[in-house]
Amino acid sequence: MIVRNCSGGIVFTGDKVLLVCNDKQEWGFPKGAVKANSELSLSDFAKERIKAECEVDARVIAPCGKTNYEFYSISRRKPVHNNISWFVMEAAGDTCKAVPETGTIDCRFEEITKALDDITYSQDKSLLMMAYQKYRESIKD
Repeated sequence: MIVRNCSGGIVFTGDKVLLVCNDKQEWGFPKGAVKANSELSLSDFAKERIKAECEVDARVIAPCGKTNYEFYSISRRKPVHNNISWFVMEAAGDTCKAVPETGTIDCRFEEITKALDDITYSQDKSLLMMAYQKYRESIKD
């Protein structure tokens, strides 16, 4: 089994959150596998990944926990286990542009209630609710 450490962000602007769509038509949050020799912190990697996938500059507000999942990689002919560290982040505006070379075929900022309908996996829906609460707490200070 291949085990990968990943990092990603739940990016808010106002009452909207950034969603990305991959080539399997799955909607979720931007994330990527951290290279073993990377000198970036997990939060800095998440910021760079969001910039690469969606052309969005975001600042980190707080860590938001970890998730993990497994899948079978047909190309590698092996199971893959992803461990993802998540960060609550904020962008100055709601402009984004998908960068297909990164695996992101579409992206958009959506109102939270609509995002909950569009997100593919229930684990990511729960993550959104936890992240949104942390975000709202951070902006009222």
